Amino acid sequence: MTSFDTLDDDLRTARERVRRLERLTGQRRAVAAQIQEVETLLGDLEIRLAEEEDDVSRLEGGFTAFLSGLTGSREGRLARERAEAQAVRQRIEGQRARLGWLQADRAAVESGLAEVGPAPQEYGALLERKERLLMASGDPRGGELSRIARELAETAADLREHEEAHRAGTAAAEAVGQVLRCLGGARGASAWDMLGGGTFADMVEHGHLRNADEAAWHAQRALDAFARELADVGVHVAPVMPEVDTRWFADIFFDNIVTDAFKHQRIARTGEAVAETARWVSGTVDGLAARCGELARRRDSLEARREDVLTG
Repeated sequence: MTSFDTLDDDLRTARERVRRLERLTGQRRAVAAQIQEVETLLGDLEIRLAEEEDDVSRLEGGFTAFLSGLTGSREGRLARERAEAQAVRQRIEGQRARLGWLQADRAAVESGLAEVGPAPQEYGALLERKERLLMASGDPRGGELSRIARELAETAADLREHEEAHRAGTAAAEAVGQVLRCLGGARGASAWDMLGGGTFADMVEHGHLRNADEAAWHAQRALDAFARELADVGVHVAPVMPEVDTRWFADIFFDNIVTDAFKHQRIARTGEAVAETARWVSGTVDGLAARCGELARRRDSLEARREDVLTG
């Protein structure tokens, strides 16, 4: 191996470190924006929870409870308000969990940045060294080899980043697909319930919906990771999973054909919204796969050209 070969290897490694620094810097911005978004959501949800709890308190005692008791609507209204408050609590728990994993992601990014901090200076020093060697050698092939080496380093880094985004997108697609499967089960049980499935159908339906809610939070985490990988390849998005309504347990109190139909419609609308997210993820993943193919072909072409120059 010649000194140029060794230097080119060092340059590729150094350039990869520079690209990693750039990628992590972008990820730091992306995760900071995601954390800010969640903190804002949590603030709004805390306010909403206080309002819901205030509504419950008024119905549990006081003049509002007295009036509701006179009209015979107290128990129904109280059950609904408690359901609303519980739904908000669950959203808060989910967003707090999301905030926790985003903060862990930020810590990992900061650790990576500390590792590659001096990469630009190292890369610059290697470029200067190669420039001196080329000038001293007088080999006319040196200029073209230097250009090919730069393009190879850039192409390899681009390919790696697109492959990482593709893997993250594939994981996100699977996570969103799991939500769709859970909602599909809930929709089937809901249809059965409308046909007279009774308490057992309710239990099956609610089980599927609880699973869908858990799967939706997992999918949100996968989408957050996918968004950060997309930012590395110049695509800036902030995908959000549609909310799975968790107020289903209150419907047992009001179980009838009207509420059964209403639940069925809610499940269907949620499924349509999740399906739209799934289509976006799938289309984006397909686009990434095509770009990976283009970059791989360009890398192969550059490597073949380098071999021709060296052996010609």
